[in-house]
Amino acid sequence: MATSGKHSPGSARRSTAERQVKFPIDSATKPINLALQGGGSHGAFTWGVLDRLLEDGRVSFDGICGTSAGAMNAVLVAHGLMHGGHEGARASLAKFWESVGKLGAMLNPIAAMAATNPLKNAGVDPVLAAQQWAAESFTRTFSPYQFNPMNVNPLRDLLESCVDFEALRHCGEVKLFLCATNVRSGKVRIFNNSAMSVDAVMASACLPHLFQAVEIDGEHYWDGGYVGNPALYPLFYETATRDVVVVMVNQMWRDDVPTTPAEIEDRVNEISFNSSLMREMRAVEFVSRQLGEGWLKPEYARRMRHVLVHLIRADAFMGTLSAATKISTDMQFLAGLRDLGRASAGQWLNEHHDAIGKRGTVDLRKEFLD
Repeated sequence: MATSGKHSPGSARRSTAERQVKFPIDSATKPINLALQGGGSHGAFTWGVLDRLLEDGRVSFDGICGTSAGAMNAVLVAHGLMHGGHEGARASLAKFWESVGKLGAMLNPIAAMAATNPLKNAGVDPVLAAQQWAAESFTRTFSPYQFNPMNVNPLRDLLESCVDFEALRHCGEVKLFLCATNVRSGKVRIFNNSAMSVDAVMASACLPHLFQAVEIDGEHYWDGGYVGNPALYPLFYETATRDVVVVMVNQMWRDDVPTTPAEIEDRVNEISFNSSLMREMRAVEFVSRQLGEGWLKPEYARRMRHVLVHLIRADAFMGTLSAATKISTDMQFLAGLRDLGRASAGQWLNEHHDAIGKRGTVDLRKEFLD
């Protein structure tokens, strides 16, 4: 949807010809862009989606834009692609998420023994709910600068052990775009391949009530979900592929109005972390309608990109999970979300692979406007 006369902040200029390179839409392997939402442990659903897409082999990844857990999944895929192709990427994802389960059990063994699998308990876990309530109460009184002055974050060490960030800065297999929020300006910062680092990933995943702001080049950053969960525009400006597959883990629609304090807080967070994506989707729909209905003169229409949007999600089930489950590191739970993601991606491939490169498979007006 971008015009050739505008460019994303800090990005290298690309000519119209470069951005409008066309791929053979009927080839066995079709290029797509991926937009990966953040959502804590629910990012294991995205793990499953990516695992199935990689296993299938009928799609390739041109660009991946991710936020928080989506950013972690993005760098894991890129690392694996560099060190073993599709199977390397699958192994990279599995190693990380399995290590998350082991790390959680090691750091919180009592909770690990007492917790129940939310997948088998109507989407809730009393132990996790109690932990979440205690953590929220604690962080209303103390900041991470007080209760964690050394800024210890085991997840950072785990990422560094799983990903070669130096190599990623020269990655030619896929274009990466990680979203973070500049604390002082409130603007989105996109970290591309050349700016890749473990700090960039941790900035994208920095929840301000739990972790100190991540400093990079003199600026401080919080979780990217506040301003881009994820941002889509880098995929429009910096890749040659029109198809954008959004992997959603945050619920858009709720049948019931929340009434308890916990339910209200959860729904406020869902709405906040989906708001930026909804705004970009509205813009995509507006440009697509202009192009489809011939509103623009040919000389202007040629400068616009008709973005083809697809969604992979599992609303019926993900909507049953309480927000507290986003902190679960139970391996059975993570594996269950992975399997759900694999099934959802498999269904999408069966129903919509033929549409890639030809048409979007989402009614943007119905999903994001009406």
